[in-house]
Amino acid sequence: MNEEKQVTRRKASFAATMKAVFWSFFGVRKKRDYEQDAAELNPVHVIIAGLIGAALFIAILIIIVRMVVA
Repeated sequence: MNEEKQVTRRKASFAATMKAVFWSFFGVRKKRDYEQDAAELNPVHVIIAGLIGAALFIAILIIIVRMVVA
């Protein structure tokens, strides 16, 4: 069987991925934007951006707690 695999080139930049992940942390995404992200974002970029976002979130929480406790 001769099956052709279509490779989809993801066109979104890493900055666009960071923006999408940032809004996803708040749970605020329009359906139209979500569908566009699903078509254009690189999954590897999404994972990396998610890890960076989580690390920043934890760092900000630690800084706030230290300021309050001090």
